[in-house]
Amino acid sequence: MKTNVLLILLVLLLSTLVSFAQRDEALMRVRELDKTQSVNGQLPTLSASEHLYRAEVYASNRLFSQARLHWQKILDNYPNDENVMPKTLFGIARSFMWERDYEKAISYFDILIKNYPYTKEGREGLAFKGACFVRLSRHNEAAAVYEQYIRMFPSGERIESSHLNLIDALREAKRYDEAEKWIEITVSKFTNTSAAVNAVHAKLRMMLYREKWEKAVETADALLKFSNFNGSMTSRDETIYLKALALEKAGKQNEAVQTYRIISNSASYYGNLADEKLKKIEKISNTLSKTSKKFNLADFPTPYKNEILRSARSKSIDARFLLALMKQESSFRPDAKSPAGARGLLQLTYDTALKYNLAAGYQNLQPEDLHRIDLNIAIACVYIAELLEKFNGFYEAVAAGYNGGEDNAERWLKRANPKDKGVFVAEIGFPETKNYVLKVMSYYQIYRYLYDENLNLKR
Repeated sequence: MKTNVLLILLVLLLSTLVSFAQRDEALMRVRELDKTQSVNGQLPTLSASEHLYRAEVYASNRLFSQARLHWQKILDNYPNDENVMPKTLFGIARSFMWERDYEKAISYFDILIKNYPYTKEGREGLAFKGACFVRLSRHNEAAAVYEQYIRMFPSGERIESSHLNLIDALREAKRYDEAEKWIEITVSKFTNTSAAVNAVHAKLRMMLYREKWEKAVETADALLKFSNFNGSMTSRDETIYLKALALEKAGKQNEAVQTYRIISNSASYYGNLADEKLKKIEKISNTLSKTSKKFNLADFPTPYKNEILRSARSKSIDARFLLALMKQESSFRPDAKSPAGARGLLQLTYDTALKYNLAAGYQNLQPEDLHRIDLNIAIACVYIAELLEKFNGFYEAVAAGYNGGEDNAERWLKRANPKDKGVFVAEIGFPETKNYVLKVMSYYQIYRYLYDENLNLKR
């Protein structure tokens, strides 16, 4: 059985590598075709499907300006082709969203929603339009869009997230009574599902933000009554930690200590935070050693030590944090490439790398260069140093920004009240990013336990 599992994993890995190689080959082919077929720098008019294909190849590698040249050819020459127009409008809007030009993104989402509302792209466009308003801190408009989605597409692919996003938008617009009403609606509609758990979790975060400590404790207890947290945005350990924090803020020190102790022996991120809290409250020694035997040294190596230390020291970055990021991003594989076009040890995308390559000392950057060990680490360190400065050395926010975008990390940081590591992580609104931060910060804590700042083994 074990051999069969390993064989399946090997086949999946090989198929993934083949897929990535095919994508790289497609990009090189499309680039060459555009170069040889263009006249005076202008693309020729091709079939709608060929323009769409080339645009999607560029977009998958985050070469958005090149992609938009092909999408524009479709707009100019095939404006009535319903087979390609929804994808074209959606692609253009999403490209501007990736580039954080949210106003332009909204303008194209509006055209898409007006002309093709009942296509999959139209439904997705409506949801992403709401997300653009959130990024612009236009929370009332975001709430209106999410409510529109709920009304138009009660069985839509994003119906659960639209309920939850509506709750958060109302909260950020300080329309707290309406937010509570929608929490009740969501719990009732999605009984005993992860959406119901997430709705109550939203209420807990809202009560903490409003400093309604007793209500926060009451809501945490309601949340702990759910038997299953799988698939939700929270966990039992997180909920217990937030309850303990609310008790502490309410002045109920003894109850807070008892509650922190429930998870203090857990190896989870929140268990480690509870350890830190108890250390401060009770002035006890660090209890991380209780779980130290669970660490397999082989799982926490220090490859590329010279390159990491050189770049990390030059930018005042803890090299152990860099290793934690690298472990999560690529499992230390320089040849790694994601479906979104991120490459190398620290999974840099080409558009991001182009912002920092000169500051890192590398010119004439090509996407394939990001697989170079020294280059990838050096450019990533320039970016990480910028995030560290932006977030005042708050590594949780740096990790969140690295994965989910610094504008989102800033938004989650503003929502975090009180200013506590655990509250910030609880406020992260993307499941992928939250899971990413929990893993990176747990790895970072273990690296700090095992190695000193020069990456020498402590014991």
